[in-house]
Amino acid sequence: MLYGQEHVRRYQETDGAEGHDWNNTTVLLLTTKGRKSGRPYTTPLIYQRHGDDYVVVASKGGDPSHPQWYENLRADPEVGVQVLGDRFQARARTASDEEKPELWRLMTSTWPDYDEYQTKTDRPIPVVVLERLG
Repeated sequence: MLYGQEHVRRYQETDGAEGHDWNNTTVLLLTTKGRKSGRPYTTPLIYQRHGDDYVVVASKGGDPSHPQWYENLRADPEVGVQVLGDRFQARARTASDEEKPELWRLMTSTWPDYDEYQTKTDRPIPVVVLERLG
């Protein structure tokens, strides 16, 4: 099973032919700029479409702290996204309290473990909306 940087490498090399379909769901690549280093970091994340937008979850498996990629996009919301062979820039934003219930249901329909992850942590797990630029 693909995971971590091997997942990123195979996805990039094959335009997602390897790595987009994963464990009965779909994965995109999110590239953020390190808030301290300024270096690009690419993370494979489960996603769903919501209209023209892409939705991901900053779960980190229910860890008490946010994932690094989420902290990075909070510092600089302009991110790179790859879905299959489509590479584009997007603006990332945390879903509002009004949006979150609908988007959470969308994401748990594809990855039910998100509900379990939320029980493991006191932090509200953010849902992130990626809006294509241009």
